[in-house]
Amino acid sequence: MSLGKYALLVLVVVAALVAAAWPALPREAGVRWAVVSGAALAALNTILAYFLALWSASRSTTVFMKAVLGGMLLRMAFMLAAVVAGILILDLPRVPLVISLLAFFVLFLVLELTILHRRTSTPARAR
Repeated sequence: MSLGKYALLVLVVVAALVAAAWPALPREAGVRWAVVSGAALAALNTILAYFLALWSASRSTTVFMKAVLGGMLLRMAFMLAAVVAGILILDLPRVPLVISLLAFFVLFLVLELTILHRRTSTPARAR
């Protein structure tokens, strides 16, 4: 799957799930925006991870490992900074932000690993 198709799939999933949950979310100060922010952070994280995996797949093992592991470290640092900024600067509620971020993160991790596994595994031979 190309990066563009993957990004579109991720954005459709975020839009659909947030739209479905929107009416049920409390209208208290910033809860809805905390959920949207968590979903957006998780979406950005998975799109960047997929990009790094695709970019480095055709390169040497050393480059692949540096891109994937280094990218993971940088993405984790960025997400931590974004969560801290969301809580301290934007005054987003902590619990909805973190629950949304973690829920979407796990969903996208499963999606990403499934797609990458299918992309890299050899098809089963006919018996």
